[in-house]
Amino acid sequence: MSFSEILYREEGPVGIITLNRPHDGNMFTQTMCHELRNCIEDIRRETRTRVIVLTGAGDKFFCIGGRKEGMEDTNLYAGVLPTLDMYEAIDRLQKPVIASVNGFAVGGGNVLQMVCDLTIAKESAVFRQVGPMMGSFDAGYGTWYLEDLVGKKKAKEMWYANIKIGAPEALSLGLINRVVPDDTLAQKTMEFALEVADRGSFALASIKGAFNARHGGVSGLSRITHDMLLRQYLRSDEHEELAASFAERRKPDGSKFGK
Repeated sequence: MSFSEILYREEGPVGIITLNRPHDGNMFTQTMCHELRNCIEDIRRETRTRVIVLTGAGDKFFCIGGRKEGMEDTNLYAGVLPTLDMYEAIDRLQKPVIASVNGFAVGGGNVLQMVCDLTIAKESAVFRQVGPMMGSFDAGYGTWYLEDLVGKKKAKEMWYANIKIGAPEALSLGLINRVVPDDTLAQKTMEFALEVADRGSFALASIKGAFNARHGGVSGLSRITHDMLLRQYLRSDEHEELAASFAERRKPDGSKFGK
């Protein structure tokens, strides 16, 4: 896979996606949003990797939000930065995604790490929501997911007062999972990813699907019933008998069901 604003590589069972605009805080652009979505969609269709790591290039920024220039002058999809495409792609991916926060995670960058299944951060990392103080907002993933992680009162403080939160406090709040010394982030991230990769892929996919069904509505439930269960059903005696009886225009033999 070749991209212009992200990097992708694989190390054994771990796929590593790097936001690659360090000169601009690894901020999203329309191109980056689409590339990240497309990369994850490609990853969905292979079984080489079992865990994905998402990080930022450089040692100062994970991601500090999105650039809103360059879109069409319309209130429709073409006029909005397609960040939701990235978030939805991460949710749909059956593999765990670990955010490795190597610096500032601000605005949409903080939402991005929240949407990931797990987060490991270096000690000097900073987390912040800044939308209302700079003429923007995220009234969706950025609010619901944040409330789930830190509670309603703290989530509202982060959005209303735009406070800065260091990695140790983020850990204590439940905003992230692990904090490591700055110079060990890459090593500890890989150890974390390999630890998760040793678990059963189907079991992890099922657990992730169950978590995401809560917010996903009919789409979330369908990811479990269709993606996780249909293939098993198509291998069952019940499916074989019903398909055969339909094709042969006869009454199905119920004794073959439920095996």
